Amino acid sequence: MTSKATDALLFFRAWLSAPLQVASVTPSGRALSSLMTSGISADTGTVIELGPGTGVFTEAVLKRGVAESNLILVEYNQRFASELSLRFPAARTIQMDATQLRKVTLLPSAPVGAVLSGLPLLSIPTRKVIATLEGAFSHLRQDGAFYQFTYGPRCPIPRPLLDRLGLKATYVGRTFANVPPAFVYRVSRRKPRPPLIGISACPLSLSSSAMHPADNCRPMYFG
Repeated sequence: MTSKATDALLFFRAWLSAPLQVASVTPSGRALSSLMTSGISADTGTVIELGPGTGVFTEAVLKRGVAESNLILVEYNQRFASELSLRFPAARTIQMDATQLRKVTLLPSAPVGAVLSGLPLLSIPTRKVIATLEGAFSHLRQDGAFYQFTYGPRCPIPRPLLDRLGLKATYVGRTFANVPPAFVYRVSRRKPRPPLIGISACPLSLSSSAMHPADNCRPMYFG
């Protein structure tokens, strides 16, 4: 049996045993792997992969120039984790739930520049999605990014949730060569808004016909 056939069988068995924890019946294809890693290079630094499965994205990350020793693979499934340890011995493979990521001290050899997620966020409870994102961004450097793919037409992280966490999602692209077709999003921190200049810190007076600051208030300036 070829390596691809072995991976497909392993993936299918994992999906049968836990369909809500495995994103697809089959491993991701080459087109999706290329799209997911399009923003990755040797300058990215350490890359964390959540739910790497059989290592399809992992191989693509290595082809982008990232050293294997700069990979941290977080996999919940025991079979997948064991296989990843054998295939990528220089990488650090951690068998754990991605929602616990914030509690782990990773001590990466280089700052974490990217997190690649193969997790099925649409089938995960909101509280776990929040824990996963908070954990990922607790390790990401300030300009780092979280990459997520989905089989749906919209970003799998709702706008209210992004607002709550101070994040923004940017559409990267789509591929119809993957089965099923997939869409990729880049999630990053929002830039802080500049301080307001010349805004009155006092409430508006509602006693007069015109909306003017109360007579006893003076404008306060910031910055």
